Amino acid sequence: MLARYQIVRGRRQEGDPLPEGRRYDTRKHTQHILRPTQEIVEEFLSDPSQAGFKRFRAAYIAVLDERFAEQPGRFDALAQEARQGDVFLGCNCPTARQPDVRHCHTWLALEYFARKYPDLDVRLGAR
Repeated sequence: MLARYQIVRGRRQEGDPLPEGRRYDTRKHTQHILRPTQEIVEEFLSDPSQAGFKRFRAAYIAVLDERFAEQPGRFDALAQEARQGDVFLGCNCPTARQPDVRHCHTWLALEYFARKYPDLDVRLGAR
């Protein structure tokens, strides 16, 4: 199963445990294959309107398409890992600057995986 979770800075609230399974930090400063670029994140956060999100979405999908073309094995390996156990993509969203979890790159990455790997159990819920 492939899903998302919220990375919390500092201490997690009582009753909000980390999900069981493999967790990956996919934020912009990591080297994860699903990380967005610094530039597209900054551009979106400077204009978090619906139009800004549409631009962010298009730019992020283009990044994923490019990486998928160059390194399909990394995507395949993540999909295979999620077939064998629970895998969670982490980000800080939702945040005060970006409160809609559906506008997070992890949500978009899950949609991407659902399209590329239709046999994969992808869960688009907020965790």
